[in-house]
Amino acid sequence: MVVPSVMPRDGRDKDVDHYTIGVRQFRQQVLPPGLPATTVWGYGAVTDRGTFGYPARTIEAEHGWPVRVRWVNQLLDRRGRYLPHLLPVDPTLHWANPPGGASGRDMCPMFTSTPGPYTGPVPIVTHLHGGHNTEESDGYAEAWYLPDALDVPRQHAVAGSFYDEFKNIFEKRFGEHWGRGDAVFQYANGDRATTMWYHDHALGITRLNVYAGMAGFYLLRGGPADFPDGVLPGPAPRPGDPPGKRYYEIPILIQDRSFKTDGSLFYPAGRTFFDGFKGPYIPRSDIPPIWNPEFFGKVMVTNGRTWPVLHVEPRRYRFRFLNGCNSRFLVLKIVADPAARRPAAPALAFWQLGSDGGFLPDPVQRDQVLAAPAERADVIVDFGAVPVGTELYLINEGPDAPFRGGTAGRDFAPADPKTSGQVMKFVVGPLRTADTTTSPGSLTLPAFTPLGAATRTRQVSLNEEMSARLSGVGPSAALLGTLDQNGKPVPLRWGDPVTEDPKLKATEIWEIRNTTKDAHPIHIHEVQFQVVGRQRAGQTTRPPEPGENGFKDTVIAYPNDITRVEMTFGQAGRYLWHCHILEHEDNEMMRPYRVVPS
Repeated sequence: MVVPSVMPRDGRDKDVDHYTIGVRQFRQQVLPPGLPATTVWGYGAVTDRGTFGYPARTIEAEHGWPVRVRWVNQLLDRRGRYLPHLLPVDPTLHWANPPGGASGRDMCPMFTSTPGPYTGPVPIVTHLHGGHNTEESDGYAEAWYLPDALDVPRQHAVAGSFYDEFKNIFEKRFGEHWGRGDAVFQYANGDRATTMWYHDHALGITRLNVYAGMAGFYLLRGGPADFPDGVLPGPAPRPGDPPGKRYYEIPILIQDRSFKTDGSLFYPAGRTFFDGFKGPYIPRSDIPPIWNPEFFGKVMVTNGRTWPVLHVEPRRYRFRFLNGCNSRFLVLKIVADPAARRPAAPALAFWQLGSDGGFLPDPVQRDQVLAAPAERADVIVDFGAVPVGTELYLINEGPDAPFRGGTAGRDFAPADPKTSGQVMKFVVGPLRTADTTTSPGSLTLPAFTPLGAATRTRQVSLNEEMSARLSGVGPSAALLGTLDQNGKPVPLRWGDPVTEDPKLKATEIWEIRNTTKDAHPIHIHEVQFQVVGRQRAGQTTRPPEPGENGFKDTVIAYPNDITRVEMTFGQAGRYLWHCHILEHEDNEMMRPYRVVPS
């Protein structure tokens, strides 16, 4: 298994680390050796083509030391002409829409007949998921930009509706200019030490850009909510490490993908793949012709490799798990037999120390870890008592379908044990270095200070929309919304006026009412919140689940539940909240919110 290296810096001055990171197209051996390589997109340092990879190299950040990144859209061929998307882009959604020009960008275009996929220059904008940053550096979905290509059509918009506004704010605040085809963001790194990640967030095309490979880890270390070296397993990768160095702290990005026989990525080119619906589309219906409501790949890809093997020693390891799937919920477990009947008996436990927002109040021992798309779990696995030569497997018992909660084998059919039910293999070899780290059960985690009392409670809703023209056909979109005075959901679209407008420094509880049949991972930008609990009609409130009692930025909202989260808004400006099923996010299940000065 590949362990992502560290992204090289441009340099460090007296108060900030500087990076220039591009997005390019390249080929990578994702499938097993002997099979064709795969064309992917990924991030890398613009001065070193060898640093580009899927997933990207890890940005290592220090508490209290800002990071400034110039993000460059380099989706160009060798002649400087734009590259079309690797995957089919549905131009009928409410999306970035560069062909619309300045007046028609960031809109749902009007067509008189069903169009084919968009094949023009690709918009991007990078979001630091989990970051607590000012609005111009958040990666707002309408602050996208095209590559600085020679052949961008003259009528195309080259940037999103908020690009210029945020460009002006940044240049005035930090004195650094944004160029054609790039944007510069600064991350304050004033939060608790934690596992974050960066990925694309362009309006209506995020699912495709992330699926193509645009994702990487961002690890924030140090400060009062971290441990000194030697307490937890390490080292992790560092700049200048020699080849073959052994690591005991490893970030693990898990995604599902499908492939064509030539090694290229497969992603559906039409709605027929999802539910067999063959039309009618435009102008006789409102069903998007290409968009699929969810997508589940057949192959599990871990750190950019299919079903990899990690050679471990009989000692403790720290794994930073990230579910980077578009739609798939993961139920992770370590077992001795990957083909065992599900639910399989666990062979080793996880000691979970942290979640999205850093360390938990106390370690939690778990036989399995449930991770929705975008959730992270910081765990220790102890191989110390495992005999040398043993082979163990990280499996996935989540479904090959939308997740609704419950237990594998009882409430839903688990993933196929031969394909999407296997993630990676561990092979235990001889001990090479003594393990002097602290047993996780004996750890006292850094002090955890809960949020204070909330001053306001808001009610919001999760909704699914069927076709308004064809009876019984859908969904045509997934939406967020509010509730009216009678408690009835009021679905809203991306372009509707802002309805969530908390005051700066206010602490609020949001009650998320899920009116759909499926679970949704809800991500709120700019904040780390606490899960208060969940409640079903006529029942008492359930407390947070194991591993949820720290700070989080993504929460599972189960069907028919009210999920309550509490948060304090520390930055004024325009941000987003959305479902992190990327297919939902790209088709209306995303809303702007605005933190207003008090």
